[in-house]
Amino acid sequence: MMFSSSSSSKKAPPQQQEMAQVDRSDAGSPFWRAPQKDAPLKKTTTRDSGKVVGAAYSHADMLKFDSLNLSSSGLRPRTPPPSSSALGRTTSNSTASPRVKGVTSPPFKNYMNFISSTNEDWAADDADDVYAYEDDGDDDFGLPSLSSMKRKSRRAAAQTEQGTSRGKGADTFTDSTGRRYSDSADIAIERPASTYPMPKKTEGKILRPQYRDILRDPANALHLINHPSVPPNASQKEIDAVNSRITRINKFKKILQASTIPLNDLRALAWSGVPEEVRAMTWQLLLSYLPTSSERRVATLERKRKEYLDGVRQAFERAGGAPPPSTGKGGGGNRGLDEAIWHQISIDVPRTNPHIELYGYEATQRSLERILYVWAVRHPASGYVQGINDLVTPFWQVFLGTYITDPDIESGMDPGQLPRVVLDAVEADTFWCLTKLLDGIQDHYIVAQPGIQRQVAALRDLTQRIDAGLAKHLEEENVEFIQFSFRWMNCLLMREISVKNTIRMWDTYMAEEQGFSEFHLYVCAAFLVKWSDKLVKMDFQEIMMFLQSLPTREWTEKDIELLLSEAYIWQSLFKGSSAHLKGQPSSRTNSLNFQL
Repeated sequence: MMFSSSSSSKKAPPQQQEMAQVDRSDAGSPFWRAPQKDAPLKKTTTRDSGKVVGAAYSHADMLKFDSLNLSSSGLRPRTPPPSSSALGRTTSNSTASPRVKGVTSPPFKNYMNFISSTNEDWAADDADDVYAYEDDGDDDFGLPSLSSMKRKSRRAAAQTEQGTSRGKGADTFTDSTGRRYSDSADIAIERPASTYPMPKKTEGKILRPQYRDILRDPANALHLINHPSVPPNASQKEIDAVNSRITRINKFKKILQASTIPLNDLRALAWSGVPEEVRAMTWQLLLSYLPTSSERRVATLERKRKEYLDGVRQAFERAGGAPPPSTGKGGGGNRGLDEAIWHQISIDVPRTNPHIELYGYEATQRSLERILYVWAVRHPASGYVQGINDLVTPFWQVFLGTYITDPDIESGMDPGQLPRVVLDAVEADTFWCLTKLLDGIQDHYIVAQPGIQRQVAALRDLTQRIDAGLAKHLEEENVEFIQFSFRWMNCLLMREISVKNTIRMWDTYMAEEQGFSEFHLYVCAAFLVKWSDKLVKMDFQEIMMFLQSLPTREWTEKDIELLLSEAYIWQSLFKGSSAHLKGQPSSRTNSLNFQL
């Protein structure tokens, strides 16, 4: 919880201060300690408005430093461990943080009385005293590593055993459960680090022996494709499906192995789906990340990957070993980061696809953090917006799968076990393709998000034309389209369907000239109308609950292809047509014209 400097200067009446002190000790909050009678008073300083102190009270879940199974750190660029990286995931398979016996959250009224007289407690001491990173080991960018944080927690535990309860820059103590607390305002110091899933040895995926050739030129992976075999005792339908898949793969290979790749032919073929064996290279070509000329491909990849890695170093390293000046709103403290951006990213990344094992690994989360942070600082007009963390995952998953023999990498695949050059390439390729995608829809994420506002309005008008009964029912129930479709536009339906189905849907989006900015609207219209028979029988509350948790968990690729086919029909009927906007003024019709 943050307080302004003006509020910290106000002092509560003596009676209110006394009540606040009682609440502070009796509430049992794990983030506060009753002041010791004999303890010397700590000198407080006026809070620097450019420094972020502590973390939000609602995000004060504690982590376990000592339970982290750390791998050896190499020379690979690493980001600092985020102060909020271990926020509890809201899924059934997550492990809840141990709770202190007898500890409960403070009552609301008492807490409000409490904070009115304790604003000065949030004033931070000097940054060097708060973090004490200078003598604790940094990573390649001069940032605190997870290993150094673990060593720091061990030293604090050793001091506790010796009867010493004071650590450098903060008064710390440990309870019987092993959880550490401090008198400092930096809640991040009190958190142990996240625990990450450990794949079984029998589940480990195998890195392609030819990965260096693939790194140099993705076209080298085309020679490694193993065509699917016909299962024994297969029916004629299954045999036809296998033969059709083999024929389709060969068509892609023929296009991708050309010296100059015809993009129009590739788009026409990719619209109905891209085989996973050739998906990575196809996506990179359709997004214009790879040049169509095979002669320029190798040099372009080397240059773009190097440019990204240089950008990572520039974003995270400290020049000359000294703390850099603040890089943006919120200050940078010792780390030189834009804390406002970094804090939100470090919260969102652990929440990204928490049900998929792949995204629970430390290497995955660190990679996503770097991609999102570098993109945000390079695009100050929008910065980082929640939802972009979802859009990065299809690219990361597809490009990682290129180097693995088993195409199913959602489980049993710890990216941290892969060579550094592979992870660097996957990360750089993901960054540039995400950049290409967001360049076409960046007005979705700038101030007031006008792109999303236009699409929501267009979806309402299009629904009135396609299904007037559904549109009328939603209006009668006072359901605003912005209430449910904002997330559809912001996250491109990734919260409604699985990552695998999203990847199939993006095959078609990339084959379209304006797939993410225009065709997505018609997909959303087809998606909404699909539930029309159920929605017209529901009231407001039932509609909102249903649309927030749609029954798409069991959807297959066939369901996605049917949805895309229906969207294509609506686009063919209404795109560019000024007559489909019923009852709208001609000026608005011409301005929208569904050319979003």
